[in-house]
Amino acid sequence: MTESVPLQNGFRRSHRYGAQLESDVQEQWFIQRLDHFNGADTRVWKQRYFVNNTFYRSGGPVFLMIGGEGPANPAWMQYGTWLLYAQKLGALCLLLEHRFYGKSHPTEDLSTENLHFLSSRQALADLAHFRTAIAESQGLTNNKWVAFGGSYPGSLAAWFRLKYPQLVHASVATSAPVHATVNFPGAYLEVVWRSLAAENPECPLLVKKASDTLVERLKDPKTYDNITNDFRLCSKPQIQSEIDSAYLLESLAGNFMDVVQYNEDNRAFEGAVGTNITIKVLCSVMLDSSLGEPYNRYAAVVRLMQSTFSQSCLNIQYKSYIQDMSNTSWSGPEAGGGRQWIYQTCTEFGFYQSTDSPNQPFSGFPLHYFLQQCADIYNLSTSLDYAIQQTNEEYGGYDIKSTRIVFPNGSIDPWHALGVTQDITSDLPAVFIKGTAHCANMYPARAEDLPQLSLARDHIFILLQKWLAE
Repeated sequence: MTESVPLQNGFRRSHRYGAQLESDVQEQWFIQRLDHFNGADTRVWKQRYFVNNTFYRSGGPVFLMIGGEGPANPAWMQYGTWLLYAQKLGALCLLLEHRFYGKSHPTEDLSTENLHFLSSRQALADLAHFRTAIAESQGLTNNKWVAFGGSYPGSLAAWFRLKYPQLVHASVATSAPVHATVNFPGAYLEVVWRSLAAENPECPLLVKKASDTLVERLKDPKTYDNITNDFRLCSKPQIQSEIDSAYLLESLAGNFMDVVQYNEDNRAFEGAVGTNITIKVLCSVMLDSSLGEPYNRYAAVVRLMQSTFSQSCLNIQYKSYIQDMSNTSWSGPEAGGGRQWIYQTCTEFGFYQSTDSPNQPFSGFPLHYFLQQCADIYNLSTSLDYAIQQTNEEYGGYDIKSTRIVFPNGSIDPWHALGVTQDITSDLPAVFIKGTAHCANMYPARAEDLPQLSLARDHIFILLQKWLAE
């Protein structure tokens, strides 16, 4: 979410932070430890959090929303399904921003050396220390705590319950990719194919045709002027290596990936832009033969997205991307989350959405293009196998051993492939929602929601009610 939860930029790419809406929720600060795993290190920093005590009834549960890979969005203190649960259950609601994101700055800058303190393990220990200290200072030690999160914070919600069962009574782990994997090609992009095909079987075929045409044209510099105009690029492509063309192709494909991931999610309250662009809209453009061949329709989709996000042009130079990502200042162009999140993928998760599988609509951004970024930005190894193995050993991957965690996922959301979509046990249930996208159950309800989405929200509430009685 982001960002606080699935919140607003999108777990997929770092480029789009929605404008945060003005909020009258007061930000508060918690003195947090820098390194939870070295008792000799006494350094501390200020971590941001938000409180909503409107619904709290004495002795009621404490709901802890976990921040993720972007600024924590105080809009979640006023909107979202969890607040309905809080109202019915008399819960106190807290939102804790993730270290290194938003205004939670543990170090003076984002140097690679300082990013050593950025990991899911440190973030979970932040949650544990916050939970313990707040409970003591506010007299909430005997209350039952419930963790909430969506996307990466969904994984954190599950892992918080797994690692610190004495501190958290239950968790709602929405759209949580609990299984780390270097290459996520088949899974992510194949779900993109299926989600487009569900709208119209021709749609992904046309996207593939367009993508293949573009790959061919990039081999001939004589086409570059036209490509620059067609896709409103900020400058003519400078293709000196496969990595240069991969960055261009991934940037363009990203439009489809973002739309599919958040299809019809009710995200406007977070300040998210472009929520009116849905799979239906994309496919209607791809099927419109009056626009010319599939390549021209693909370009029309990209231009539509640019106008929606008020981008005058698209910067597709890999070199300038690396320059932005290498800026270590807190006021740098990727300090909103891009530099931090890609670091986490390079050191813990992988999750690379490469084109290394046949059953998907794109081509031209293979795994080694993503691994190269780890080297180019942070001077890290391009082999992640050890890091991924460590993450799955730490948390168990798909095979989580715990109780009282519910795993909601949407069938259209490509991330469901790395999540729990079938009950592990009756105490680790999955809620698989047909026809919905990333974190849909967390967003505020509205009249046009699919009936199965409304049922899923109710089902999660009934589970919470039951678990809080245990």
